[in-house]
Amino acid sequence: MSRKKTRKINENAPKRPPRTKKEDRVVTGKKRKSGNKAGSRHNEQQIQQQQSGAAQAKDPRHGSKKPVALSLPATIAVEKKPKAPKMSDEQKLLKLEEDPRLNKLLDMIEEGRDLNADDQAWLEKQLTEIERLMERLGISEEDDLEHVMQTAARSDDDLLDKFESGADLLKDYQEKN
Repeated sequence: MSRKKTRKINENAPKRPPRTKKEDRVVTGKKRKSGNKAGSRHNEQQIQQQQSGAAQAKDPRHGSKKPVALSLPATIAVEKKPKAPKMSDEQKLLKLEEDPRLNKLLDMIEEGRDLNADDQAWLEKQLTEIERLMERLGISEEDDLEHVMQTAARSDDDLLDKFESGADLLKDYQEKN
């Protein structure tokens, strides 16, 4: 348990003065206020009195006195981004043909799936752009098909030749070791 303090004092200890009520106590001095009154910054009369009485050249309020426009300007300045160098028609065509989304949608059409309206519109837009670029470059679909067939036939023969020559090189390497 905590010890309760008592007002009883030993004979040897200093004597405490008797208690007095709050109302009977005498205040030894008036408390001094510091700072300005609340809201003094916004009180126009007080500001005018200070300026005329003290002849202050400065406004006691801090901050900018410049008026701020509350409405947006009619034209908004847009930062210009540096433009990438223009791609040639061949580069654009290659980029469009290598697009993974385009390839995925074409595969879905070949499988017989139906596309939603957004995908269908995007696919048509891309295909018309490819056709336009092919016309500009003078490439026709027949030429493109012949080229693909020739390269496919050549590539199969070339792959077989590379495979056979690779086997010969492997045998030569194994014989050396």
